[in-house]
Amino acid sequence: MRLGAPATAAALLIAGCAPLSLAFQLHLSRHVSPQPSIGLRVCSSGDSSRAWNRASRWHQPRPPHPANKRGIALFASVAPEYAADLSPGIDAINSQNADLYGQLNTLRTRPFFRLYSVDILASCEYIPQELFECYSESCEIYPVDDDEVPGQMKDADAEEHDFELDGWARWDMPTEDYYDTTQFPEEFTGYDGAEVWRFIHERIAFQGSEIVDEYNDDSWKADFNRVVSGLHAMISAQVCRGIGDKIASGMADENETEWTDPKAEFDRRLGPSGEAPKAIENLYFTYMLLLSAVGKAKERLLADCNSGKIDAETASEIQPILSSSLLDDSSIGAASEKLHNHARKDDSNLWEARMRARELMRIMNCVQCNKCRLHGKISVMGISTALNLLLGQTGAGGDAKKIHRLELAALMTTLGKFATAVDYCQYMLED
Repeated sequence: MRLGAPATAAALLIAGCAPLSLAFQLHLSRHVSPQPSIGLRVCSSGDSSRAWNRASRWHQPRPPHPANKRGIALFASVAPEYAADLSPGIDAINSQNADLYGQLNTLRTRPFFRLYSVDILASCEYIPQELFECYSESCEIYPVDDDEVPGQMKDADAEEHDFELDGWARWDMPTEDYYDTTQFPEEFTGYDGAEVWRFIHERIAFQGSEIVDEYNDDSWKADFNRVVSGLHAMISAQVCRGIGDKIASGMADENETEWTDPKAEFDRRLGPSGEAPKAIENLYFTYMLLLSAVGKAKERLLADCNSGKIDAETASEIQPILSSSLLDDSSIGAASEKLHNHARKDDSNLWEARMRARELMRIMNCVQCNKCRLHGKISVMGISTALNLLLGQTGAGGDAKKIHRLELAALMTTLGKFATAVDYCQYMLED
């Protein structure tokens, strides 16, 4: 079972390509009914009726749902045997995520965590594709002016262009073009990423003779699959949230499109009785890994704050996050401990996980929505950085002192994305 939903169902959900949601780039979903659950109209290169006003679209993170100030029991009917291993960590997250979510979304507005140099024109190496261009405001992104990028950041990225041939990920070579994730936030673009998701689940995740049980094998291969599933769950949650936001804003009424009920779409994609009953469990599993990885990078981040590599204003906002008890909670560490133990039992083959993590980054070049590609690359880099910190080359863990500035930025940004997804899932499951 894979998680998410087919692009035919909700990935296309954007009437007329109006802006409203993310690098939901990738979202497809192999284990869903091929029939669309809603009426849809797909973005085309000629549909650019809405003029784009860059200055008017700065992202303002919305506050967490008030209901999420309390913990919510989520997994009464989801994989009870495995959920029991994670349930203390899940409870800890549910009780504290609202505060962390708000702090992370504020942090993401700072230049250190919102500006990324990305190769938007890189070619797809995996899937034959017809040239697809979408000039609507929902798909396109534009680099910021050069004077908006701190010189110290550009210098650091240029100096840290090197990489390990057998590392966990390989970022694009830095250029003068930086893109702002607050100016181009996660929105529901209407891009159909079904083909990309299919490749990820069938070719990059472990399948067939490589693994007996996709998520429950006693091996790091199952853990890797959980991470891929968690990434897909995060994106699916943001898709559903984008649908709700669009309907609530009244923008959906501007188009002749039949919109699905966000709750019904959530239940289908992510609900305990839906098409991917492991989805939310894997979302939490991956969130726990990210929290543990940030815990491992804590001293490095504090050192960068003290040395001035991270400016004083940003440092004052990151320090409360690094003081969160979730980073050192043993119940949160249950996921990374399981991953570590699996990797140490079979460390001679761990190279294959690193190779597939690199392929996960490279497949992002097959995403033909530029906004989606930007956010997809950042998310994959954040997850790859977490795996590097937790496992390194042998399963014993990586050296946080060797992590590049951009990797740290992607790690924290991706943590924020998962905190947002968990917040939304809590809200949707409270009924």
